[in-house]
Amino acid sequence: MARLRLTTKQVNGGYYKGNRTGSMGHWGKNGSTYIIDWNKVRTYVVPDSLSEFKMPPTKSKYTKEENKNGRNIVYQRALEGEDYLQVWALENARESIALEENSELLGQKRTTGDETK
Repeated sequence: MARLRLTTKQVNGGYYKGNRTGSMGHWGKNGSTYIIDWNKVRTYVVPDSLSEFKMPPTKSKYTKEENKNGRNIVYQRALEGEDYLQVWALENARESIALEENSELLGQKRTTGDETK
């Protein structure tokens, strides 16, 4: 029989799950001060060519900026129909080209059919 992991609601107060980040230091002798161990603190190395990178990490083509009260506010806009169609056309290139050709042929037939009436 398989057992599922325990959750905090299934056990009494002694269970703490945490998020596996680990401690960044330890408590002092009197227990009121926390001493940071700088060997445990994460450091991130920035690449040398970062200044040449054109797009900032928080920038997306699905955002729009507005200036309100002298501050720039960035809104994330929803995916629109045109965005969906562009993604579909990129993923289905053959079908997209065939659809365009057929729509051109239908357009020509409609214009010639309207002239005869």
